[in-house]
Amino acid sequence: MDHSGHGMTMDLPPFTLGRGLTWSADPFFLVACLLGLGLYGWGVVRLRRRGDAWSAGRTIAFVVGVLTVALVMCTRLNDYGMVMFSVHMVQHMIISMLSPILILLGAPVTLALRALPPAGRGRRKGPRELLLMFLHSRYMRIITHPAFTIPLFIASLYALYFTPIFDFLMGSKTGHIAMMVHFLAVGVVFFWPIMGVDPGPNRPGYLMRMLELFAGMPFHAFFGIALMMASEPLVATYKNPPASLGIDALADQNAAGGIAWAFSEIPSVLVLIALLFQWYGSEQRQAKRQDRAADRDGDKELEAYNAYLASLNARGN
Repeated sequence: MDHSGHGMTMDLPPFTLGRGLTWSADPFFLVACLLGLGLYGWGVVRLRRRGDAWSAGRTIAFVVGVLTVALVMCTRLNDYGMVMFSVHMVQHMIISMLSPILILLGAPVTLALRALPPAGRGRRKGPRELLLMFLHSRYMRIITHPAFTIPLFIASLYALYFTPIFDFLMGSKTGHIAMMVHFLAVGVVFFWPIMGVDPGPNRPGYLMRMLELFAGMPFHAFFGIALMMASEPLVATYKNPPASLGIDALADQNAAGGIAWAFSEIPSVLVLIALLFQWYGSEQRQAKRQDRAADRDGDKELEAYNAYLASLNARGN
């Protein structure tokens, strides 16, 4: 009986962590991950060679982010995700909520803008200028606006799992890859303006970013609760798990709901911590700028204020 959704029979042994995470790479994601790491590494080396610094913390965040994508798509976790709803939900949560945050913390767009060569002599647009044009295009303004990202983030849960779309996509390898790419892309465009690490067309203030973050999370939690409370399997793909797994479809679906519900808290905390650090750093930089300005002009503002007080005092006498 075909349980894989890929038109092939999969007789998988009971899932254990030791046996489950063996090499089973999806070629598309393997190439994409290697390409992403290679391009990022090229950018860092290019900056270093010309004497520019690049944060090791950013590099580590990006590498770990890409490796989390590889973890869920290039190990046997991906095979089990085809027949177990709970494992699929782990994949979904990581690739849509954890991987994007880590990748964005790596500031890949900032790195690209600094590493890409500008337009040469006699040329109006080089790679850097083209990237800047794309970042400030109307298309980017739309897809990174909260009026687009928040509904998309919510629809990626409800419209996908509670309609036949999910089963259709799971029916082919191409559909499954497209769905996972969609999860990653939705996570990136949702968290990009919230994280505010890379430049973009929408740069809301810190308070607004926090509101955007928490606007989508309750819907995420409700989605998980809906799966946990369901009295029958909701997704046809996982209605008949392989007998070798020894699992009950409804119990597995309840576990998937619990994973979705619990995972909504993890990225919220990560992003909130990152935002608080950014906010604190921004305030510190602003204070330093004001101090430098005061040093440059000989504290003219204070002098002017003192002169104003003296004039008031003179009038009073």
